[in-house]
Amino acid sequence: MPDTPDTPLLDTIHSPADLKGLSRDELLQLARELRSEVIDAVSITGGHLGAGLGVVELTVALHHVFDTPDDRIIWDVGHQAYPHKVLTGRRDRIRTLRSKDGLSGFTKRAESVYDPFGAGHSSTSISAGLGMAVASELKGEKRNVVAVIGDGAISAGMAYEAMNNAGAMDARLIVILNDNDMSIAPPTGAMSAYLARLVSGPTYRSLRDAAKHVSQILPPFFKDKAKKTEEYARGFWTGGTLFEELGFYYVGPVDGHNLDHLLPILRNVRDAEDGPILIHVVTQKGKGYAPAEEAADKYHGVSKFNVITGAQAKAKSNAPSYTSVFAQSLIDEATDDEAIVAVTAAMPGGTGLDKFAQHFPTRTFDVGIAEQHAVTFSAGLATEGLRPFCAIYSTFLQRAYDQVIHDVAIQNLPVRFPIDRAGYVGADGPTHAGAFDVAFLSTLPNMVVMAAGDEAELRHMVATSAAYDEGPIAFRYPRGEGMGVDMPARGKILEIGRGRIMREGTTIALLSFGTRLGECLAAAETLQTYGFSTTVADARFAKPLDTDLIERLAREHSVMLTVEEGAIGGFGSHVATHLAANGLLDGALRFRPLMMPDRYVDQAGQGDMYGQAGLDKSAIVAAALRAIGDEAHALQVLAAAGREPI
Repeated sequence: MPDTPDTPLLDTIHSPADLKGLSRDELLQLARELRSEVIDAVSITGGHLGAGLGVVELTVALHHVFDTPDDRIIWDVGHQAYPHKVLTGRRDRIRTLRSKDGLSGFTKRAESVYDPFGAGHSSTSISAGLGMAVASELKGEKRNVVAVIGDGAISAGMAYEAMNNAGAMDARLIVILNDNDMSIAPPTGAMSAYLARLVSGPTYRSLRDAAKHVSQILPPFFKDKAKKTEEYARGFWTGGTLFEELGFYYVGPVDGHNLDHLLPILRNVRDAEDGPILIHVVTQKGKGYAPAEEAADKYHGVSKFNVITGAQAKAKSNAPSYTSVFAQSLIDEATDDEAIVAVTAAMPGGTGLDKFAQHFPTRTFDVGIAEQHAVTFSAGLATEGLRPFCAIYSTFLQRAYDQVIHDVAIQNLPVRFPIDRAGYVGADGPTHAGAFDVAFLSTLPNMVVMAAGDEAELRHMVATSAAYDEGPIAFRYPRGEGMGVDMPARGKILEIGRGRIMREGTTIALLSFGTRLGECLAAAETLQTYGFSTTVADARFAKPLDTDLIERLAREHSVMLTVEEGAIGGFGSHVATHLAANGLLDGALRFRPLMMPDRYVDQAGQGDMYGQAGLDKSAIVAAALRAIGDEAHALQVLAAAGREPI
């Protein structure tokens, strides 16, 4: 309870236990204060705003009704978990969201006991929740497990696989479908809420169970008719037939902003003893903040913003973003080639395909949160002579790896894979880092793998991919702005498997794959001041390798470094394998591969992350000096950059 009438109620909440004794009116006050706190915090940090504002009342109700952390609440993806973080002892750090050494923008097990499952990718909550529910049963522990999943996330196949499994097992699991893409007219909403309370209550459920027992002694014909009649009656008033078919007891739809509706229903399902239950909760994304409510994307993801006006801070840009360069380049190619089509898995804005869709709406396909389907759908398009560009973030392409192998690469189908968010992504942290695509794609026969060294190269790679019909081809590029290089009017077709020399030297060779190219060029300038003549080459291709270029660099230099924005097993590993297989590591050459470290790097600025990884200018210079044997100057360089020895 507040110390004085003027004390904000939120100031008295240090854990969910403090919500237990609050009255309905106090819970409403808490929800208002919590919404204001989230708006203020995200205005400072940036992040995912709309989804969190939509679940404020639901979050308050869940922590009031359930006994967390013993009861498990799993937030799918985690976009909507900021209010949850405030109520679970992290309010004092909420303004560190998504920053170095701060709170994660997603749920994270290492961060709090109230985060039972880490997230970042969607549609995992029901599977994880089912595992927790089954584990609790096997251990003889009685607890509630609640998975909160959005209407977008539940469209993914994995969610239905989990529900089908839960229904077949008759598992004790509660799924809350947070539907923020639907509206309920007031009369319908009131009727739905009344019926939802009725059918979730013990009286109705007891009668339903009794009827089931009676029906067991009826002949099969009458038993089947009784079941269908009950399902039809509930489906007519409340919907949910699909979920019933999967074995879930459906309750809803319910107004997710009305505590008078939410609280009794949550208490009813908390106290129920049997089977999986799905509560269909309808919310408004961006609820309670006018700029978010009025925006087309409901302020799904925002930069820092002015709370009063809603105006978001815009970074000063000296160069176009890689994403926008890709989008415009694809539009240019598609203008001349009607066979080009574009596919995205629920990320038209993030991949730039929303711009493509403005020009070619009938040639753009958003398949929803379904990366596996996106890849195989693209394979089907390719079999009929179209030229599909299947644009997926690096981190999400991982979810479709089997389809890339089985449905594309084995059949050698010319699917183009633009891979956005290659390398570190900054505030979204390890769940969204594009670390592994070079390694997992470059192992595949028939696959061509490219990385743009700058934005002009990206334009060339789009043109190259459009013209390449020999098999699958992928090209990767990072989040953020380009290097500010002169841009060609149109991309040119690159020779497959050929890199380029950017700067000639004699002692040290820096072979870059991707946009560390700028750091390599800067490192070469610094190495020159130490008296070491340095060659810088842009590999362009991880597969096929430019073996002529690699062998030349190995023969003509004392030291050779590969530099890439990817994990071990990628470009540097392929170069090392070629050098070793051809005896080029048997002599005087000192070869050093630089790549992302074999650990997950928490959120920070992209520059900080590359510094930690040893992939910025100072770290490249230090690695080259160490390879030469100049340890003293290497330490000097790192100290000047404020870095610990790597």
